[in-house]
Amino acid sequence: MGNLTNMVETVKALKPNQIVRNELVRQQFINVYNAVWKEGGEQVYEREANYFNKILREKPDLVCCTSLSVFFAFIDLAVQGISIEPGVRAMAYLLPRNYKLTGADGRDYYEKRCNLTISGQGELYLRARAGQILHADNPVIVYEGDDFEFGERDGRKYVNYCMHFPRSSNRIVAVFIKITRIDGTVDYSSMVENDWKRLEVYSGRNNAYFDKEKRERVERPNELYTSTNGGIDPGFLKAKCIKHAFDTYPKLRIGKGSVLESQTIDEPQPSFDPYAGAADATDNSQEQQEQQQEQQQAANDSFATTANPPAGITINTNAGATDDVW
Repeated sequence: MGNLTNMVETVKALKPNQIVRNELVRQQFINVYNAVWKEGGEQVYEREANYFNKILREKPDLVCCTSLSVFFAFIDLAVQGISIEPGVRAMAYLLPRNYKLTGADGRDYYEKRCNLTISGQGELYLRARAGQILHADNPVIVYEGDDFEFGERDGRKYVNYCMHFPRSSNRIVAVFIKITRIDGTVDYSSMVENDWKRLEVYSGRNNAYFDKEKRERVERPNELYTSTNGGIDPGFLKAKCIKHAFDTYPKLRIGKGSVLESQTIDEPQPSFDPYAGAADATDNSQEQQEQQQEQQQAANDSFATTANPPAGITINTNAGATDDVW
């Protein structure tokens, strides 16, 4: 209990930009990395600490996040064994998000937290490492004027695609991803414009709010649906494609400070506490208690069996999207 209290109080007393270089945090990162990946913790710590602090300096919003959320996000780099190195193929990045909480007086308030957001590229890497797939190509954006055909023949999905060059239009009409299963067979998943238009409607409903001045309910879809010349953002669409391609696959187990870019899931490790008990000492909301109960139930059930899914998984490309909150 003494070590737990010391860690919590130390982290809470630090400013976000002081956390990574704190000696207790440094040792915790190295211990966690070596416990999960057996060796290399010190070298990985130095590399990721440099990237992490550089991003904090470049993004002022992150400095306004809670210290504990910054700590969780940093430790999750050790848990997942991924890098926050910037670039076009970045596996993860830092994103501030507001969380609605209920105080002891019953009033709602918002808290800004730093999330380690795992990109589509990072998710594909994690799924391959978990043994869910052998390989998956990056999603391919199809523009108006390209040759594109998606169908099924003899029980197998197929895609015929040829990019038109030079491009005659910037309007996106489809996206697809090629997945190689662990038995070597190939599957495809695709989305067309009607699919993400439907998701945009759901997003507007789920993010609706009451405008006090107009005295009416206003639906507010995620702005990325229309942020690129009135059309959907290509990177956002790739993430949606990955999300729906893996709807029937087991959920990835990610850390307390992490979210998937393709969908917002918070699943702390049920059998290993990389935060030295800090999470248990600070989780007091009803939602967090329910998550802990779910995690305990998952640990008691056959969750471990999902690490090696059957070889013949078929991806449901028509999965419903009523739970979409983007």
